[in-house]
Amino acid sequence: MTSLVRVSAGGGVATLTLDSPHNRNALSTALMAELLAALSAAGGDGAVRAVVLSHTGPVFCSGADLKETAAATAGGGAVPASRLGEVLAAVWECPKPVVARVGGPARAGGLGLIAAADLAVCAADATFSFSEVRLGVIPAVISATVLRRLAPRAAAELYLTGDVFDGRRAAEVGLVTAAVPTDAVDAAVDRYTAALVRGAPGALAGAKELLHRLPQMTVRTDLVELSELSARYFGSEEGMEGVRAFREKRDPYWVPRG
Repeated sequence: MTSLVRVSAGGGVATLTLDSPHNRNALSTALMAELLAALSAAGGDGAVRAVVLSHTGPVFCSGADLKETAAATAGGGAVPASRLGEVLAAVWECPKPVVARVGGPARAGGLGLIAAADLAVCAADATFSFSEVRLGVIPAVISATVLRRLAPRAAAELYLTGDVFDGRRAAEVGLVTAAVPTDAVDAAVDRYTAALVRGAPGALAGAKELLHRLPQMTVRTDLVELSELSARYFGSEEGMEGVRAFREKRDPYWVPRG
């Protein structure tokens, strides 16, 4: 079976590469299972000091696998997004610093991954969008990580409009750490990992714990509630219509005509 997440390591850095370009690195159940296993292995490997989350193809991650989602909702099964919470928690809680290398567009769950990473570098011309409301659902699960990064006013604008924004705006509102020219993404990631491997492993893990000290509920607890909320919207009439319309490349019934 072809692997959907490629793993390579060297110099104290483990690189986990989403390798499902045929569906724009969509978060299928199979890909998420492989990513969870790779994150667990990297987190427990004493030789690994930092983790890079990368991708093949022009798209970082398109979010949930909507073909799989449509089949699951039609059959009354659990939607793939229900496992997304496990993935985001695993990235957030990884004892090693995680750097997202974003060379292209990201949507939905892909934005949750970026926000879950400790550092994120994107191409300045990469595009992003919280397009969920246009599909009849809401960005529930990813909010556990995204809303801990975004400026509140920007979050309201981007969540409610679903508008597309570029890498420079992503850096301005806190979704990513830095936006650089496309041909400079790898060099920027390398600079961060070179700095990270100079930190003591225990101190890096401790520093992450400090950064995650918040008065409200933990990300993992938050994700349990948000996963249930997400499932309700995906299973709703609007949610199922939105997914069908997206796959059929048409407007859903609630978009005004004429």
